[in-house]
Amino acid sequence: MIQALRSDRRGATIVEFALIIPVICMILAAGIEIGYRAYLTAIVQGALLEASRLATVGDQSGETIDNVIKERVAMLSDASNVKSIQKESFFNFSNVGKPEKITSDTDPVGRYNVGDCYEDANNNGVYDLEYNTGIGTADDIVRYTVTVEYPNIMPVNKILGWGSAQKIVASTVLRNQPFTSRAQPTIRCN
Repeated sequence: MIQALRSDRRGATIVEFALIIPVICMILAAGIEIGYRAYLTAIVQGALLEASRLATVGDQSGETIDNVIKERVAMLSDASNVKSIQKESFFNFSNVGKPEKITSDTDPVGRYNVGDCYEDANNNGVYDLEYNTGIGTADDIVRYTVTVEYPNIMPVNKILGWGSAQKIVASTVLRNQPFTSRAQPTIRCN
C-alpha cells in the first residue's frame, strides 16, 4: 500500500500549485494596487490641469476650481480623499516659491531687514516671505498643488511594507490670461 502511494504522482500538481499560488496572488494584488495608483495619479493631474486652465481666464472662483478637481477625483475615488488644494499666486515666474525680491540689500546681506528695499509684488505694504494665497489677478503666475490620500484597495500594505494609505501630490504652474490690467509692483524701503 505505501509502495503504491509513493509511486502515485496524480496529486503532485496540487502541492506545486499550493506553493506557487500565494506568490502569484501577491504579485497580482500589488499590480492592481500600483495600477490603481497610476490611474488615480493621471486623473488627479488631468483634473488639476483642467481646473487651472479654467481659472486662467479670470471668471472662475477658487471654490469652482476646487469643485472641478473633487468631481474628477470622485470618478475613481471618494472626493473626501482630496485633502488639500493649494493655490499660490506670484507676480512673475522668477518669484515662484520665493519671498518678495530685495532690490537694495544692507547687512546682513541675503536677508530682509530694516533699511532694505524690496519689490512689493502684491502691493500690500508688507515684505512677504511666502506666497499669496488664491488664484491671483490678471497676468499673475499661479501654482496649484493638489494632495490626495486614499486607503489601499488591496491588502498588500503590511506584506510589502507600505503604509495603510497612499498619498498623491500633483502640481502645475500657469500664467493667468491678461483679462484686465494689473498694478506693477512698488519698490518700498524701510
